[in-house]
Amino acid sequence: MTTTVSANRKGDRRERELVNDLDEAGFAVMRAPASGSATERELPDVLAGDGETFYAIEAKSSAGDPIYLTGEEVEALLFFARNFGAKARIAVRFDREDWYFFHPGDLYTTDAGSYRVKKETALADGTDFPEFVGETEKVTLAEVGDGGGDDPDATDPETEERRAILEAVRDGHMPVADALDVL
Repeated sequence: MTTTVSANRKGDRRERELVNDLDEAGFAVMRAPASGSATERELPDVLAGDGETFYAIEAKSSAGDPIYLTGEEVEALLFFARNFGAKARIAVRFDREDWYFFHPGDLYTTDAGSYRVKKETALADGTDFPEFVGETEKVTLAEVGDGGGDDPDATDPETEERRAILEAVRDGHMPVADALDVL
């Protein structure tokens, strides 16, 4: 029981952290009280909006193990988001990492009907916090390779170096943290 209480406290602390981060980024935001106990239906952990886009967010955190959500949790989130007029998002945070966001449809589905996010998947494929709040935009390898110049065959050495680093991360030859240091 102590482990469950500690895990719940950590989860509550992480949710408050997310609420504070979204607030600082300019969102109107609230944490649902006790998430599912207010009504018969499950509520999302966090509601956030910036006047144009509104999100219903289910927040999960882990020390490093994969994060699992039940099919019922995801279905309840989608139901609420659709009826509320919000975009459903799963926010995940692993220890010593930032928040990463996923549309529920982008998550891996297990044979048992649960949803799973591994740390590596979050770092490689998730929308990071700055992108989620509109501070940055994700750039793909194709966009980096485009160069934007008039000569499609011209290559910029700096662009080529970035491409090589991003490809090394994609192929699992370089950790994301090392790539961030180099970039």
